[in-house]
Amino acid sequence: MAGNSILLVLGAFAIAASFNLFLLPAGIASGGVAGISILVERLTGLAPAYTQWGVNLPLFIAGWLLLGRRFALRTLLGSAVLPLFVLLTQGWSDWSPTADPLLAALYGGIGVGLGLGLVFRGRGSTGGLDLAAQMLNRYTGLRLGLAVACFDGLVIAAAGVVISPENALYALIGLFVTSKTIDIMQTGLAVSKVAFIISQHTTMLSGAILHELDRGLTRLDAHGGYTDTAKEVLMVVVGQSEVPKLKALVKSVDPQAFVIISNTAEVVGEGFARGE
Repeated sequence: MAGNSILLVLGAFAIAASFNLFLLPAGIASGGVAGISILVERLTGLAPAYTQWGVNLPLFIAGWLLLGRRFALRTLLGSAVLPLFVLLTQGWSDWSPTADPLLAALYGGIGVGLGLGLVFRGRGSTGGLDLAAQMLNRYTGLRLGLAVACFDGLVIAAAGVVISPENALYALIGLFVTSKTIDIMQTGLAVSKVAFIISQHTTMLSGAILHELDRGLTRLDAHGGYTDTAKEVLMVVVGQSEVPKLKALVKSVDPQAFVIISNTAEVVGEGFARGE
């Protein structure tokens, strides 16, 4: 619990810093409660932290009533701490390193994505419109991803009206960068490859892969779609740098082998990343 709370606090600080250094000065309202707070600030001058608390509180109460105590408690710390950090770092808007809205969208999106990645690694949530999306998902059956996209889309559309259509386009860039950064935080930069090998010499290939490539493999039972002939398919996962060696190894054993190699986002197990 302590480790998860530390990750959540660090993530919330990263989000707040990115918000005040990049998104707020450029008016990049890229969805969520943070985006709403930028729109309110532009319309009324109210500090974004107060808007974020004002929106998060009723959503937290509704989440407690509709989604249950256990789920709501997971969002309590994030819902309270993130606006606090936004308030404490609000003066950083004067130190924004760029006046270019494109750079602000890119680096703000990266910073928010890094922060959310830390929050998710800490098995927490910053509340906000994610809670609203969860409630919509539970009581209407609308897919969670679509629900989140709908809420973010409404905020970005409002930015196009309140600030400018160009600003809405920058906000879309920021939202895209944030989602991709979260993916990288969850799966890492390293790309592994999974290979499926169809051959008449699977026994020889298995020995070569096990002993020369030093990788484990799985032998799958399969049938030819046209001939209905029983055959084996070898499945092996390798690092990106090992692909040329695997291809050369297969070719040396069976030049007629049929090989399929594709990316795999994450591999957990012996020889690869350890599960958390």
